[in-house]
Amino acid sequence: MILTLLMPTTGSIEIFGKELHKNRSAVLSRVCGIVEKPDFYLYLSAYKNLEILGSLTKRVRSGEIMEALDAVGLKARALDKVKTFSHGMKQRLGLAQALLTGPEMIILDEPTAGLDPQGMKEVRELIKMLSQEKAMTVFLSTHLLSEVELVATRMAVINHGEMIAQGAVSELLEREQTEYSIHVSPHRAAVKLMKGLAWVSVLSAANGKIAVHVDPSRSSELIKFLVTHDIEVFSCYPHRTLEDFFLKITEGTSKI
Repeated sequence: MILTLLMPTTGSIEIFGKELHKNRSAVLSRVCGIVEKPDFYLYLSAYKNLEILGSLTKRVRSGEIMEALDAVGLKARALDKVKTFSHGMKQRLGLAQALLTGPEMIILDEPTAGLDPQGMKEVRELIKMLSQEKAMTVFLSTHLLSEVELVATRMAVINHGEMIAQGAVSELLEREQTEYSIHVSPHRAAVKLMKGLAWVSVLSAANGKIAVHVDPSRSSELIKFLVTHDIEVFSCYPHRTLEDFFLKITEGTSKI
């Protein structure tokens, strides 16, 4: 809908302070989107592809093409045919194509789908580079929650067509009680002490490690409590993932 490929049934879209459908050309000239996966002329070189595709929106100079290829790490492969490129390289070439128009916002749909771990890492680093060094807004759509946790600063969660959460990733995760893994000695004494605390929920205990639920703001208080009661604390670290947060809010009905 942001790219006007679909029309909204209700409501309106505002980008850069302008209503999209009343200012379509002006707004979309500052936006670029890659839906699912970029397509290229496989029998042509990376350079030639960008030269042709870039000319569809504006006249591009040779220096601009090489600069875009350099930004995504493909400058050395500029004259190689795209059919020799891996899936990850094609994804990076798609981002190079997006950079040619000098967009202020880039919309990426599942940019790491089908990539191996190295390819996923490269795309993540590119997304961070576009945001931090090029000062671009990257609008990322994905089902890979670990990717969101690694690259996004803000997120929105949509469930059955309804947005049920939005905000800064770190703030949303910190709102919930967090599961902590604590390595202590003596083990049984620590469990007994924590079970006596109304604000701590002991989930499991084995081999000197205890899993507990506790509010993040009180985690340091818990460690201090254990130490003052002659419990040695070797480690204490949180298990708080975006997947846990997502499953909790989508299984419920309340908005956040």
